Amino acid sequence: MLVTKNLSVFYGGIHALRGVDISVDEGKIITLIGANGAGKSTMLNSIAGLVKSSGAIIWNGENISGRDTKDIVASGLVLVPEGRHVFPNLTVDENLRLGAYFRKDKAGVKRDRERCFRLFPRLKERIHQNAGTLSGGEQQMLAVGRGLMADPRLLMLDEPSLGLAPLVSKMIFDIIREINENGTTVLLIEQNARAALEIADYGYVLETGELTMHDTGKALLNDGRVRGAYLGEG
Repeated sequence: MLVTKNLSVFYGGIHALRGVDISVDEGKIITLIGANGAGKSTMLNSIAGLVKSSGAIIWNGENISGRDTKDIVASGLVLVPEGRHVFPNLTVDENLRLGAYFRKDKAGVKRDRERCFRLFPRLKERIHQNAGTLSGGEQQMLAVGRGLMADPRLLMLDEPSLGLAPLVSKMIFDIIREINENGTTVLLIEQNARAALEIADYGYVLETGELTMHDTGKALLNDGRVRGAYLGEG
């Protein structure tokens, strides 16, 4: 479904990604873990066309390297960025509708809007409320919902639990699992490595721009090196 080959990114003289190869199979949850500054967000931004990269990004058999982000989104590859980035002066409903900006299937948009409200009942309660007045957890729900409104085949999530209370964070991970069970492939970046690996089919470990390990989520969760470096276990 999605493959990167020798993906590299430079920020000036900084080599942020160093020949990264990953594979995302359809119907799976794939996670990428690593410390701050490891290059995780750069990875997703490169795939989404927001950062210039070298190497190849193969999406459904086509090399999409260098394509415009709008064309990438229209092809079904959608990023929910770190930090939510909702439109604060627009209502919840307006934010969701903007997620479907490129879509022409009115019936499908209506269906997916109702789907968002089933996944996130809180959003329906606040449908006419400006996004800037929502709590952090509600804004994250809105950001994920807006991503779903684009009807993604692959949804990329960048730190969806960042800054959230534990109960809200758990709810977000439950929703990610449900989204996947309903047929959407997920590529997840998350500092909460334990929570990410618990739901992931496969995982990659990124350190200073390089992949150092990859295995099933369960195997990485039980690996002593991962447990010591990322799970707080000595």
